[in-house]
Amino acid sequence: MSSKSSEFEMWRGAVIPASVTGVITTIVMTFLRGRSGFVGGVVAEFIVIIFFAIHLIISKYSRNLEPIMTMALVLISYFTKLIVLGAFLLFVVNLIPHRVLDRLSFGVGAIAITFAWLAGELRAFLKLRLHLPLPSDSSHTPESGK
Repeated sequence: MSSKSSEFEMWRGAVIPASVTGVITTIVMTFLRGRSGFVGGVVAEFIVIIFFAIHLIISKYSRNLEPIMTMALVLISYFTKLIVLGAFLLFVVNLIPHRVLDRLSFGVGAIAITFAWLAGELRAFLKLRLHLPLPSDSSHTPESGK
């Protein structure tokens, strides 16, 4: 991503608070739950950042596509991420023992990192002040009285 793109600015605005929150959550959970808390925090941070970063990558590469194609791409990526995340959670719950990955640490970390990511992305978006072009329809101009 180039440093001039709005996607890069939103990614940077989101990844910094999400990473800081992830590190703090991992440290706290390691202190409270031990090694399994550490693993839970690290896995939560990895999953959340990957999940949200995919959205920004798709946004960057679908910028010049037609709106219908963009919507189809976003829906396919969302459905794919949902299926992969569900499969990952089933894998974690059924195959990884509690002594290796603490579920509470994973859940608390994932929720905290998600809130931090969304708040950072929203803050970065509001700082961009993007101006969307409006259609040039003369019936909506102030001179027409409408």
